[in-house]
Amino acid sequence: MIKKIFLGFSVILLILILWNWELVVYGARQGYGQVRIVWEARPIEDYMNDPQFPDSLKNKLKLIQEIRKYAIDSLGLKDTKNYKTLFDQQGQEIMWVVQACEPFQLKPKMWDFPIVGSMPYKGFFEKQKALDEKARLEKDGYDISIRNPGGWSTLGWFTDPILSDMLKRNEGDLASLIIHEMVHATIFIKDNVDFNENLASFVGDTAAYYFLASRYGKDSQQFTQYVQEDQDYRKYSRHILRGTQALDSLYQSIQADEPIEIKKQKKEAMISRIMNSADTLSLFSPRKANANGRLPNNTYFMSYHLYQARQDNFKEELDHDFDGDLKRYIKYLTEKHPFL
Repeated sequence: MIKKIFLGFSVILLILILWNWELVVYGARQGYGQVRIVWEARPIEDYMNDPQFPDSLKNKLKLIQEIRKYAIDSLGLKDTKNYKTLFDQQGQEIMWVVQACEPFQLKPKMWDFPIVGSMPYKGFFEKQKALDEKARLEKDGYDISIRNPGGWSTLGWFTDPILSDMLKRNEGDLASLIIHEMVHATIFIKDNVDFNENLASFVGDTAAYYFLASRYGKDSQQFTQYVQEDQDYRKYSRHILRGTQALDSLYQSIQADEPIEIKKQKKEAMISRIMNSADTLSLFSPRKANANGRLPNNTYFMSYHLYQARQDNFKEELDHDFDGDLKRYIKYLTEKHPFL
């Protein structure tokens, strides 16, 4: 009887593996890529004790430990073993993230993964695999983009190291990034990536102000630089989100039987108008529209929606219900949304 049960279970497992073979292979590759990074990462003490390692970078490593401690003690984020090691990228990108969107709809392509659920992006540790995925999706008519993330969270499945490229960031940007990823390791709702990414962005960007003020003072160059960069980014984000609404209205007005070339012309004209009008924004460091000579596609606008569309909602809830107390707000969200 036990043999029959075991045989039946084995057959079912084999069918599931074959049915999801592509996902199994992808998961194995991702696991290998992440394990390699974790395995090759060295304790930060090794770098701190290395006389050849630049003092400026040692100071950044010390700063990350201060940010990490602040996030745990002052914000109540989960205490993990993350960011106690450093992986040397040797000047190379190590991850490529593919995003796809319908060409005449602001509707992202979703990929389904075990545990975390549906996600509007797919990461690769091999550039060619990302390019292959891009080519397949382009054949299906999607708008595609590939980006290199500055960091990512494995949600506790691995020990996330500091990536050497993180050390190139200024103090405020670094604080925002580290806290953003620590939020993911504390609060993460399955199948709700909009909430997860918007919340992590909100907490990271907001807490960076608090950390810099406590570490350097509000009159410091570090605080001032972050204020200017963050305010520029917020103004630009709001502009792109308004553009997203304009694009959405355009797509809803397009008739299904219109020639594809006419649809493309309308789309290109609207995106061009949105990007060029960004020049009218009053910024500390003005952006040059279409600096690379190419207009963005729908994935560009969906990325801003993914990370920035709910910032005002979180800010209102924080101020109205928690009197601006970010630690209390995080505690409330942690209790309301059990991790995964």
